[in-house]
Amino acid sequence: MSGIMKFSRFAIKNLFSKPATYGYPYVKKDYKERYRGRVAIDIDDCLFCGLCSRKCPSGAITVDRNERTWKIDRMGCVQCANCVEGCPKKCLHMENVYTEPDVTKVEDTYKGKPVEKKAEAPAEDISGKLPKADLDVCVFCGLCAKNCPAEAIAVDRPNKSWTLKEDACEHCGLCSEKCPKKCISFV
Repeated sequence: MSGIMKFSRFAIKNLFSKPATYGYPYVKKDYKERYRGRVAIDIDDCLFCGLCSRKCPSGAITVDRNERTWKIDRMGCVQCANCVEGCPKKCLHMENVYTEPDVTKVEDTYKGKPVEKKAEAPAEDISGKLPKADLDVCVFCGLCAKNCPAEAIAVDRPNKSWTLKEDACEHCGLCSEKCPKKCISFV
C-alpha cells in the first residue's frame, strides 16, 4: 500500500508542475554562445594537410589531398573541437548549430578549388644543397618531416620550430615538393 501512496504523490506533483521538456521540433532550443555545435570549414583557406583528421578522436574527418576534398561524418563527430584547435590555417570553427536528427547517415563533403599548375621551371640541381624553411610563411604542419625518407627534418608545432639534421639529409627534394605553402628552398 505504501508503494501506491508514493506513486500517487509523484503523479499529482507532476500534474501541477511545468514539463521538463520543450516542444521540439516546434520550439527550437536557444543555445548559449559557449555551446559547441558542429564543425564548419572555410574550404578556400584549407591546405588539405590532414592535421584535423589526425586530431579527430572519433575518425569523423577524412581529408583527401589529391582530390582536394574534406569530408565529415556528422553523426560520428563528437564536437570535441580538437580539429579546430589543431588546424594550422584556422579554417575550421564551431558553429552554434547542431546537425538535425535524421534516419540516414549525414556526411558533408567540401571540395576545394583545383590548384593552378604553374609553368614548370627547369628542375633545379639541388645535389649538395640543404633545405631551408621560411618560418614566416611556414604553418608547421609537419608534412615535410613526414615525407622525408631520411627523417632529417623535425617540426615542433607548439614551439614553432623547424630543424634539419644536415648530415642525414639526402638532398632528394621531397620536403619542398610536399610543402603546401612552398616555403622550403635549397641553399
